This record gives sequence, C-alpha cells and structure tokens, in this order.
Amino acid sequence: MAFEFPDDFICPISLEIMSDPVILQSGHTFDRVSIQRWLDSGNRTCPISKIPLPESPLLIPNHALRSLISNYARVSPQKSPLGADDEQPQALVSALVSRSSSPSLKLQSLISLARVTKRDSSLRRRVTESGAVPAVLECVDSGSLCLQEKALYLLLNLSLEDDNKVGLVADGVVKRIVRVLRVGSPDCRAVAATLLTSLAVVEVNKATIGSYPDAIPALVSLLRNGNGRESKEAATALYALCSFTDNRKRVVDCGSVPILIQAVDSGLERAVEVLGLLAKCRGGRDEMIKVSGCVKVLVNVLRNGSIKGMQYALFILNCLCCCSREILDEVRIEGVIEICLNLMEDEGEKVRRNAASLVRTLHGNSMIA
Repeated sequence: MAFEFPDDFICPISLEIMSDPVILQSGHTFDRVSIQRWLDSGNRTCPISKIPLPESPLLIPNHALRSLISNYARVSPQKSPLGADDEQPQALVSALVSRSSSPSLKLQSLISLARVTKRDSSLRRRVTESGAVPAVLECVDSGSLCLQEKALYLLLNLSLEDDNKVGLVADGVVKRIVRVLRVGSPDCRAVAATLLTSLAVVEVNKATIGSYPDAIPALVSLLRNGNGRESKEAATALYALCSFTDNRKRVVDCGSVPILIQAVDSGLERAVEVLGLLAKCRGGRDEMIKVSGCVKVLVNVLRNGSIKGMQYALFILNCLCCCSREILDEVRIEGVIEICLNLMEDEGEKVRRNAASLVRTLHGNSMIA
C-alpha cells in the first residue's frame, strides 16, 4: 500500500512534504522554498491567515518538525522509485483521469507525473497517448492554484516532445494558457508564457497561436504588467511567435512597440530581440519612429548591451535610418558612427557586419520606402 505522511508534514502551499520547514511570523509553518517564492512574488500577507507581514519577514527554522519528518521517513516503508516499472506511471494517469479521485490525489498524481516526465522522453509520449491531457486541462480550469500550477508544469514537460506539440494545441491548450496569462498567479503566468514558447517551436503552431483571440494581447499585457520573470517569459514567447511573418503585424497592432522599448530601457534585453523582428515590417518601423527616446534606448544597448543585444540594436537602427531622415540625423548626433567603428574592430562577426552596414547607411544617406 502507498505510504502517507501525516498532514502536518505537508507544506500548505506546495502540498508536498517539507524538506526545510520554517515558521512565519503568523505562526504557520511552510517549506522554505515555497514561502520564499510567495514572498519574492511581492506578497506581504500570510498565505493562510492573510495577516499582514513586514517588508522583510523572518523565516524561523522549525528544527523540531524537520527532525520529525526525517525520523518518520527513515523508519517508514517507502515506495519504489516512480517509473521503476511500467505500472506506476499508468496508475498515476488512472488516478488523474478518474472522476472519483479527490483533489489531493489528483495533485499528487500531477506532481509525480511532472517529476517522471521531466527527463524521460518515452514517458512524455506515453502520458500523452494515454488520454491524460483532457484531465490535465481540467486541473488547469479547476480554480485551485496548486492544481493549476502543477498541471501547467506537466503540460510544459509534455510539450518538450515535438510529436506532442501540435496535439496539445489541438486539444485546447492555448485557450487555457490565455486564461492563465490573464488571471493566473505570477508563477502560473510565467509557466504559461514558457509553455507558449515551447509550443511555438512548431511552425504551424506559430500561426495557430498568433491567430487565437487574445493570445498575443495577453502576452503584451504580461510584458507590460508582469514581474521580472513574467516579462522575460512574455518577451521570449513574443519572439518565438514573431518568427512567423503574419504575427508581427498582430504584435504591432496590440500597441507593443512602446512597451517593448520601455522594457529594453529597463534592462530586459530580450525585448530588443523582439523589436529586431518587428523592424522587418513597415508597421513596426513606423511605430518605433513615433516613440520619443527610441534612438537613445537603442544606442544605450550599443554601449552597454551584450553581443546579441548590440547585433539587434544595430539592425533596428539601420532599418529606422533607412526610413526616416530625422532618425538618421538623431543617430548621427548620438555618435553612433564612432561606436560602430569601434564595434567593427572588436566584436563578433554579426555585430561587425551590422555595424558596417549602419555606417554605410549613415554615410550614404540612403532611404527606402
């Protein structure tokens, strides 16, 4: 029979056995990783009592409980490792899809399935082929934060298998992702954006996701309003989608360009990569030209950014200079020619090539329609 730990050993946030229990000032105990993640997301209330917490809450180690958990596990019978035989993953799937399974049993099944599918390609295929995906999607829709988060992690693992990507979209994953992007917790929103990036590896999914109502607007909203992790994952998803030409206009039409430029100015270099793709379409260039300070932000990337960031910033500036005499004059005033000459000597091949192209544009004063 499966061995169960006492309820007091289970973290109220993750619903997993605590490995490093700590006591919050509210008197409640949580696993350190879970409560720290809660606090890092900006929350300043106890997850259970909702009692307000100070700006830097103390996390007091619960040595007694940790010792109890350790001793209890040592003397109690243990299950064999998950995945050691063919029956255990199937039992987990059966527990997940069964209408009679309790929420806690479903949660434990999701946690275990996410663990065993993280690195096992064959298990990812088996879980998908078993018909478990609709049940996982129900957990995303359940209204339970814990069920939703673990279900999203499992879907992310399943999406790592290229053969699963189109099927997951066909099963309705995108609809759930968009809803989570709008109203989910910070962690769930970040995972949902990552899941979209994974699904968008397949070309046909780029078109399907891009044309889905609210998918791109939800990502742009997350980029604008999310925390650091959420914004980065949103920008990464937008980059993946914008490699499909038709999606670039959709992203521009959502008012993304000023948001992306602000994100670059705030240090999110992934956003300059998205702008680099948007600069390939006329609408994207037109919107960038309208944004006051755009050139200064891009020049700052040339001075302080990574090699990849410089590469994209040079490309964007070249595109804008070919479209606007005002931008061209502003770029000259910012001393970009000198910057480019230095980059042509020291940086990577693509940076040198893009820098040389921009210098030719600035000297030649060529314009395109």
